[in-house]
Amino acid sequence: MQVIRWQETVLPEEQQLRQKMQLQGLMPYAWSNGPDEYYTSHSHAYQKVLYCVRGSISFTLPDQRDETGRAVTICLNAGDCLVLPKGARHSAHVGPDGVTCLEAAQL
Repeated sequence: MQVIRWQETVLPEEQQLRQKMQLQGLMPYAWSNGPDEYYTSHSHAYQKVLYCVRGSISFTLPDQRDETGRAVTICLNAGDCLVLPKGARHSAHVGPDGVTCLEAAQL
């Protein structure tokens, strides 16, 4: 798993992130959810590359533990990227302002 935080002072535009993904050979698609939506624990048969475009979303990885023994939770804000390995179980919780993401399968 890899988390890449947005380092710029200006938040990214969706088209900017889409082009970045396309330059990496990815075919991204956009999706959005309203506030506090929840996805139960699941996994994918591919490596998932996800950019948070607007809003926020938190991913919980039940099979990974932090130093206190709790499941690892990763919070993404606008511009942040999560690369989730094939088969990694995760659930997701959308933040209070909703979320828009770009996602692609990396085979």
